[in-house]
Amino acid sequence: MVITPPSQQAADRLTPPRGIGPLAPRGESRAGSANGHRSEQTRSVPLSVTDTPSTDTETTSPTEAVSDSPAGPTDQAPEQAPQEAPLFAEIGVRAETVAALAEVGILRPFAIQALTLPLALARTDIIGQARTGTGKTLAFGIPIVQVATAKDEGATGRPQALVVVPTRELCVQVTADIARAGLGRGLRVLAVYGGRAYEPQLSALRAGVEIVVGTPGRLLDLARQKALDLGEVRTLVLDEADEMLDLGFLPDVERIIAFLPEGRHTMLFSATMPGPVISLARRLMIRPVHVRAEQPDEGRTVPNTQQHVFRAHALDKMEVLARLLQAADRGLAMVFVRTRRTADKVAEDLARRGFAAAPVHGDLGQGQREQALRAFRAGKVDVLVATDVAARGIDVGGVTHVVNYQCPEDENVYLHRIGRTGRAGGSGVAITFVDWDDLPRWTLVNRALALPFEEPLETYSTSAHLFELLGIPAEVKGTLPHAARTRAGLAAEEVEDLGGGGRRGSRPRTRERSAEEQPVRPARTRVRQRTRGAGAAAAATGLSVAGTDGAPGDPGVDAGTDAGVTDLASAPAGGVTDGSVAEVHVLGGETAVRHDSGSGSGSAEADEDGLDLASTDPSAEPARRRRRRRGGRGRGTGTVRDNGSEPGSDGDLGSDVTDHAPRAESA
Repeated sequence: MVITPPSQQAADRLTPPRGIGPLAPRGESRAGSANGHRSEQTRSVPLSVTDTPSTDTETTSPTEAVSDSPAGPTDQAPEQAPQEAPLFAEIGVRAETVAALAEVGILRPFAIQALTLPLALARTDIIGQARTGTGKTLAFGIPIVQVATAKDEGATGRPQALVVVPTRELCVQVTADIARAGLGRGLRVLAVYGGRAYEPQLSALRAGVEIVVGTPGRLLDLARQKALDLGEVRTLVLDEADEMLDLGFLPDVERIIAFLPEGRHTMLFSATMPGPVISLARRLMIRPVHVRAEQPDEGRTVPNTQQHVFRAHALDKMEVLARLLQAADRGLAMVFVRTRRTADKVAEDLARRGFAAAPVHGDLGQGQREQALRAFRAGKVDVLVATDVAARGIDVGGVTHVVNYQCPEDENVYLHRIGRTGRAGGSGVAITFVDWDDLPRWTLVNRALALPFEEPLETYSTSAHLFELLGIPAEVKGTLPHAARTRAGLAAEEVEDLGGGGRRGSRPRTRERSAEEQPVRPARTRVRQRTRGAGAAAAATGLSVAGTDGAPGDPGVDAGTDAGVTDLASAPAGGVTDGSVAEVHVLGGETAVRHDSGSGSGSAEADEDGLDLASTDPSAEPARRRRRRRGGRGRGTGTVRDNGSEPGSDGDLGSDVTDHAPRAESA
């Protein structure tokens, strides 16, 4: 345990309030520092140390004190025995909160809770750091519930506490935990996040709430619309603070803080707290106390989590994954990937192999993301393939295996991923696949966490050590046997209609209407008549296009005029003057002209001598559309078509006519 000492004057001001004396080490030093005043104090889990006196000019490390003390003193034996954590009531928590926690089996605080609760109840700004799965949510949730005023106690309905989280899934989980702690007092807790409709959230805000938990985007949106009044917020919490103070969220967090009043109580919690983040957090806080609930000689990973790192080939990863998911005593499993497309691909491949798998990533709609998490918690799906959106704070009981299908970006991502198992004192297994291209990245992660996996063991789906280390039966193959497919699957969980806009797949599938509900539409019969390019077709066959005024054919017909086609050799002067519409066909050596009159009375076909080849067709309809967009000119090259008469027939004109006959394509 390393204690960073402030100056003696600062130590006097930072003396913790009455009630936390038994939690502090007896040999803890509050000595002065040669570097001057520091506005931060570091507190760790109490150790069994000798009562070695310390001076005002040096800092005594408990580890050194143990080594310098005489071996086996009789008066130190009681202190070296592990002490049981105090009850929540002994720390000063309200009786209603203690009863609400007891109903769910929470009786004694974890280390981070025992250290931070006395400080938080005294309204001291805190930077809390502890491993994943050690109860950080209640470490700030209980103080919020403690100081909040319920509706029956005279609350105004305006938010009194604000918790900002990075992901929607974590927002739902934190809201449920705080609401459970405040159930005995009737505190109203509201989750505010994107992907849901605005109306339910606006209605809840108008009705009044005491605690608001939300993501930065939706919180900032509602605050700008003046629908969310943050003027009475007395407590601000940034959960997963290292992520919230990253460059991606920092501008939005600073804008949200601008809506809050001065003199608020601020708490930051995370499992990973880099130095630059701590320096940045000091700007938002007043003389914060940095609490680290871990021993200095322990690693940053959870001791109860068994870790394995394998060097696997990219083409063999799926085979290895399918086999390790059939390990003995496997419960729920989470598979982490880097990209959304990989999450879909892995989930689909596992489903084809017989596993009940579901993906969770940012491209899914909020309804589908919550559907997958509900099915995973209920056991309908036992494999959750997720991006890092589910690596922060998600607490699901029964997760025994975590697989890093793709190598994590850095050590912080690795810690949060494998922290989904081995939670609350449980045990778990964490497996990491390292491809040959990922070896440099993994080397940095391994050195930062001081792990013994400098050279990952080369592993394939048939490697004997894979089966031995993970307890996989020897007869297991890459496909789940039909007898083992007992999960209901993702389809057994309904998608909740959240009413909000979303991304791909967010819109729920609408039910099909029955035949009785289908509207009855009148039948429409329309005969399409090919009139485009009539002028070009007529010019190619020696015909002329005439307007309705009886003038001889000019290919450029005035806008709104339907062109008629006639044979100049046989037709009377003026061509077709009845405003009919013609269609010209080349049938071998003959030219067939079809006239559709404006009255729709019939049509006629004429040969080269101008004789009718067909009688009037009473079923033909008149042309009802007039071409006006292009001045009545057709868009095609003509309506002349080659019907492809066979060589040797009466109408065969040879290959030249066949190759060069103009064609008109339909629209």
